[in-house]
Amino acid sequence: MASTKSNIKNKPETSTQKYLSIDTIQDSVVILKDGGLRAVLMTSSINFDLKSSDEQDAIIYAYQNFINSLDFPLQIQVSSRVLNINGYINYLSEFQQTQQNELLRLQIGEYSQFIQELVSEANIVNKTFYIVIPFDPIEVKEGFLDKLSNAMNPKIAIRYSKEDFEKYKTQLWQRVNGVMYGLKRAGIYMTPLNTQELIELYYSFYNPDSRPTEYLHDLSELDIN
Repeated sequence: MASTKSNIKNKPETSTQKYLSIDTIQDSVVILKDGGLRAVLMTSSINFDLKSSDEQDAIIYAYQNFINSLDFPLQIQVSSRVLNINGYINYLSEFQQTQQNELLRLQIGEYSQFIQELVSEANIVNKTFYIVIPFDPIEVKEGFLDKLSNAMNPKIAIRYSKEDFEKYKTQLWQRVNGVMYGLKRAGIYMTPLNTQELIELYYSFYNPDSRPTEYLHDLSELDIN
């Protein structure tokens, strides 16, 4: 087992991984190579045009108060992905096999084929909204030459002790709770992504040409030490 770990450590990084800013993801937190911590929230959306004028004014006022209350930057990310209906298609296939009525099995098969052709030809896209909340326990001041050097030679990952990580994570989550409370008043609801969801999210971001059906192993199935 020790020899296996040694081989993994000595294995050179791929060109893509070498230039990623992410060092690791643990306990629902993204840890960057410069020591920064990030939490990602998946949010609901609002159809603003369908609201009455009073509701629109209330939303604008609540959002304005939320923006004015922030003392840190945040990032709003919109992800557009082709709608993945494979789970629904698999459900229909299993349901079809359990039917005793031949006509019903035939109708389920035709319906499944119709849904697949509709999604394929219409190119239906699913939009998902995220908010990235930062916490940088280590403030690094960089000039132009420093940034150029770091681009050519990425920083060595900063390692935190367990106590420091828990302390910084608590401070990050205080910001998360503040953002969730502020936007809830504007009618926007959100949930923090866990470790597995973060891995899948960043995988899809850095592999935009990957198939929507591509399966990533569950975190509990991976041998990570």
